[in-house]
Amino acid sequence: MILSDFHTHTCFCDGHDKPEDVVLKAISLGMQKLGFSGHSYTPFDEEPCMSVLNTERYKIEIARLKREYKDKIQIFCGVEQDYYSELSTSDYDFVIGSVHYINVNGRYYHVDSSPEMLRALIHECNDDVYSMCEKYFALVSDVVNKTGANIIGHFDLITKLNDKYNFFDESNSRYIHAWKSSADNLLRTGRPFEINTGAISRGYKTVPYPSREILEYIAAHNGKVILSSDSHDKANLMYKFSECEALADSLGLKIIEL
Repeated sequence: MILSDFHTHTCFCDGHDKPEDVVLKAISLGMQKLGFSGHSYTPFDEEPCMSVLNTERYKIEIARLKREYKDKIQIFCGVEQDYYSELSTSDYDFVIGSVHYINVNGRYYHVDSSPEMLRALIHECNDDVYSMCEKYFALVSDVVNKTGANIIGHFDLITKLNDKYNFFDESNSRYIHAWKSSADNLLRTGRPFEINTGAISRGYKTVPYPSREILEYIAAHNGKVILSSDSHDKANLMYKFSECEALADSLGLKIIEL
């Protein structure tokens, strides 16, 4: 049974809880390891991320919690480094590399914030939704190189709004070619892909990232996975991990922990 979770957010970025409250919840769940992963600073969109000042405060607070609770749980200070973030990651325990935006014609479009934003992005891609998907996966393909990530974050995040709004067909040949090309590049890095349940806990999807088809492909190419809740609320720590363990086992996927 996996008793660790390395993708968690707090009030230092767009999460709901103070880090210490998350630690206490993790201890109550019997967790052995807890990794904090605040959203890295993105100057073009400061709402969901840690500010430069909050980034330093975050590091100080997580260091305090490491000392305070060292006899009860192992705590890690990490960051979810967006592809377009530029602050150094050298003093973190781990890095999740993620793509949340696509830059088109000098403007950054969030790929998962709202259907309106996604429609605007598709329009900027000449109303070609598969061109948008190709741009997204081209960035994801380079995310380990760009961020130095230890973990590949929500590989197919672009599907977050697709369940409800049906923006594109995930069986389309252009879409499949885009994600396979990206996965091939990332598999060569040896970094684990998240099985991420964040969109399920927040009511956007009924299945985790990546899709089962992508997980089957990762398994067929000897890739590794790590379970993450992408929790923005302490109540969602290790969300549906038992189901994800069963899914990984059924596909022959190796789950690792940091």
